[in-house]
This record gives sequence, C-alpha cells and structure tokens, in this order.
Amino acid sequence: MESHSEEHATKLLQAQTHVWNHIFKFINSFSLAVELSLPDIMHKYGQPMPLSKLIASLPIHPSKTCFIYRLMRILTHSGFFSQHNGIENEQEVIRYELTDASRLLLKDHPFSMTSLPQAILDPILVNPWFQFSTWFTNEDPTPFHTQHGMTLWDLAGREPKFNHLFNDGMAGDARLVSSVMIEKCKGVFNGLESLIDVGGGTGTMAKVIATSFPQLKCIVFDLPHVVADLQGTENIKYVGGDMFEAIPSADSIMLKWILHNWNDEECVKILNKCKEAITCDGKVIVIDMVTESKKEDDRLVETQLFFDMQMMVTLTGKERNEKEWGKLIFSAGFSNYKITPVLGLNSIIEVYP
Repeated sequence: MESHSEEHATKLLQAQTHVWNHIFKFINSFSLAVELSLPDIMHKYGQPMPLSKLIASLPIHPSKTCFIYRLMRILTHSGFFSQHNGIENEQEVIRYELTDASRLLLKDHPFSMTSLPQAILDPILVNPWFQFSTWFTNEDPTPFHTQHGMTLWDLAGREPKFNHLFNDGMAGDARLVSSVMIEKCKGVFNGLESLIDVGGGTGTMAKVIATSFPQLKCIVFDLPHVVADLQGTENIKYVGGDMFEAIPSADSIMLKWILHNWNDEECVKILNKCKEAITCDGKVIVIDMVTESKKEDDRLVETQLFFDMQMMVTLTGKERNEKEWGKLIFSAGFSNYKITPVLGLNSIIEVYP
C-alpha cells in the first residue's frame, strides 16, 4: 500500500504527464505529413507494406530515411496505420496497413479529408492562435481579426490556394454527411418538393440529395461570386444572394455548418429569413453540432470542444448545446424542433414554423 508521500508523488507525476501531453497535442496534427502521401503510397502497394518498401517509395532525401520509422510509430499509435511484425529470412520485418482513418486521407477517396489538415494547419489559421491571450485584452471580434485585420471570408477571397483547400475540404465533408444522412434519415426529405441549400457552395450536398430524390427541386444559394459560373441541371439551380437580406421561397431550407459560424444575434437574423422563405407546412433542416448530447463519448466531446475553440478564434460563432439551440429557434419565431443525433459529430435539427 502506498504511503501518503508516495501517493502524492504518483499524482504529481500523473499531472505532469497530463500537462506535457496537452502541450504536445499539436504534434499529432503536424505528424500527419499529408504532403508525403503515405496513405496513397500504401494503398497503391495493395497489401501490408514493408517499412523498407515504404521508405524506397517516398520522395525524401536519403539522409531522412532513418526518420520514417519514428514517424510511422506515432501515426500507428494515433490509429492511422496498423503495424505487423514478422520474420523473413531470419530478419525482423515491419509492415504497415491502412486503417479507416488513413483511408479518409486517400486523395481519391470519395469522402477524402486530405485538404482539411492542409487548410487548418496553414499559417493563415494557425497564426491567430498566437494572438489568443492578446485578444482577451482588446476589442477585436476574433483573434483571427487581431492577426490578419480582416475576417476569414475576406482573407479567403484574397488567398486562392487556401480558399481552394478549404472549399475542397468542406466538399468532402458534405459528400460524407449527405451520404450517411440519406442512408439513415431518408424520412427527412419525404413529402418535400423544393429545397434551398443556403451557403451550399458548389452544390456538393445538393447534388447527392437531388440524385436520391429526383422529384426534389434544389436551389443552391450562396454569394454571387461563389455561384456565378456554375451550371445547373434539371433539378438543381444556382442562385446568388445574401442570406441576411432574403432567401428564395421553398418547402424546406437546409443550413449545413452555417449557423455555427455566426453569433446568436446573427443566427436569429438568418433563421428569421428562413422562416419568411418556407411554406407554412415546410421546415428548416439544420446540420450542425449539438454539444453535450453524447457525454459518454470522450473523443467525440473533445472534438466538439476543439471545434468550438476554433470558432472562437477564427469566427464569431460557437458550437451549441440543445438549450442554446432551442433559444435561437424560438427567438426566431419557430414553434418546435426535433434533434436526431445520427451524424457522428453532427446532428440533424428539423425546425418547424
């Protein structure tokens, strides 16, 4: 049995480890080394890949070959690859295989997330964190504004490479979410004849929905410069405008990852415009996070908290719990809502007039 002093020392060392782990969490992100295309190289190989073959396939300087094992060690620990040890010709051979997580980093995966780490780890989004403490002492709306002197949306319009990575990442997420949503929640679209995808970008989400529900007339509604050169189809139309001014009329309006970008006052304005646009028996379909809904899943909760902090640093928005969502919805004059937590980090919130 440990003495009081031994127990105190054990707790102290555990606390020290906890602090070190928290300090170094950024290393997990940068260790993905997306530009090396490790998942694509291993996928092309077609079977568990020996470390020697992996090293030989990488576009690296010969002086760096000895470091790949150490990189693979942390990526294996993080769940991005699985490791298999064996013996061949009396020599130990280490082989690596893809996991579900690393498959999402394949460039040709239909739900590829490859662009997201490149965008989120870009200095444009990382540098505002160096202003985090300073921001608490000034009147700037966000640390991003303290760093760059403008909003994320304004800067993205001036940085084509970053803008492309960000939009490509959002498109991949939209494909994944819409696919799962249609598989699990087809009833959300039952009886609808028209849908407005507000802030729908290039129409990734609308295209998936329109394919599954050909009777549904979809309008992708975004800023004029976003949709200016996009060509519609038989049941998809692109319309430019400002959601704070007016939204086209329809049975239903979809807001995917829109409201978490804005503060409460701005969200009520957007929801007011939605209420004006839908029919009396229509609804607003919100796809966003509902925090505290799955408290038993520590990894999911932590990821939602990361998103909330990113909203604080980058935009004026936030991630909300059910009570906060209810307050927004009723403040905008809606009568009821239903939350369906079936999209991992996100939920479907059906809002009724």
